Amino acid sequence: MASMRDIKRRKGSIQSTQQITKAMKLVSTVKLQRAKGRAEKSKSYFECMYETVTSMLAKTGSVNHRYLKAGNSPKKAMILITSNRGLAGGYNSNVIKLVTQGELKKDELFIYAIGGKGRDTLKRYGYEIKADYSDCIEEPLYIDAMNICKDLLEAFESGEIGEIYLAYTSFKNTVSHEPKMLKLLPVEIEEEKTDGEKTGQALMNFEPEDDQALDMIIPKYVTSLVFGAMVESAASENGARMQAMDSATSNAEEMIDDLTLMYNRARQGSITQELTEIIAGANAIS
Repeated sequence: MASMRDIKRRKGSIQSTQQITKAMKLVSTVKLQRAKGRAEKSKSYFECMYETVTSMLAKTGSVNHRYLKAGNSPKKAMILITSNRGLAGGYNSNVIKLVTQGELKKDELFIYAIGGKGRDTLKRYGYEIKADYSDCIEEPLYIDAMNICKDLLEAFESGEIGEIYLAYTSFKNTVSHEPKMLKLLPVEIEEEKTDGEKTGQALMNFEPEDDQALDMIIPKYVTSLVFGAMVESAASENGARMQAMDSATSNAEEMIDDLTLMYNRARQGSITQELTEIIAGANAIS
């Protein structure tokens, strides 16, 4: 059995760690409330944007636009949103697995990292980090999403990349977060069919011309999805860290209780031994 001094030292160390995890939980809780509010307010807008644009493009007929077809390059851009800090449970590892264990091959991907954890992990795995926007995830702003999408669209239009994907963590509620991957470009159009035939529907008419309209709509659509993903990821990160720190605090409390019991047993054994030695000495004198 460990000595009383060792048990006391270990108990003190765990108590110090527990104070840190409590403080981190409180900080994450405050950040979560703010991030959760932003995510909930913006979620309906971005979902509506996605449904509206895909529905509209499904009615474009035979429009030939560069954003609606894959480029000639075999390279694919992956926007990966993670955090800059750890201690958030499986938040970072779950979204990274979407990339490393998905169908997309390593040598085909350019990684556009938003978050230091994802950047460092994929760099260690041998992925090519094309750009790093890690500072943007600390306080997501729409202008940051615009700048990121501007770089990606320029690479897409120049033929440097043929497809654009987005990997992030969707925020459902405080305790539920789901890693997701979306294909941003070329925009995938799902056509509704009945018994193998297209349902009758009027084609979309554009004013001005379809090319000009899509040139304005699709960049805003892509930017909106990226910004929405950044906002939801920020909320998911704080929710995951709050849960992780709550679990760590509870585990520390259990360990402290166990060590307190061990200390009391060791102390009782020490007292019993001292009493035994005193009685034995008194008997020897008499």
